[in-house]
Amino acid sequence: MNKSQLVDKISESADISKAAATRALDAFIDSVGDALKAGDQVSLVGFGTFAVRERASRSGRNPQTGTTIEIPASKQPAFKAGKALKDSVNE
Repeated sequence: MNKSQLVDKISESADISKAAATRALDAFIDSVGDALKAGDQVSLVGFGTFAVRERASRSGRNPQTGTTIEIPASKQPAFKAGKALKDSVNE
């Protein structure tokens, strides 16, 4: 499912216009992104938790030359599914 299909589904389910559904989805995405940038996590009970995870620096290889390179440490967004979401997928 892509973003436009999700907007169609939200519009249908909530009985709102597609424009309103698009604004709501964009606001949700922006809000989660802003919270993660601030170092917070977003927990939606039953759905899951969005958080930031630290990745340590590590060694890698350049596939073209085979030389070893150092990959710097970084922060990665992560999602952990909640129990209700896991259960609904496994039905």
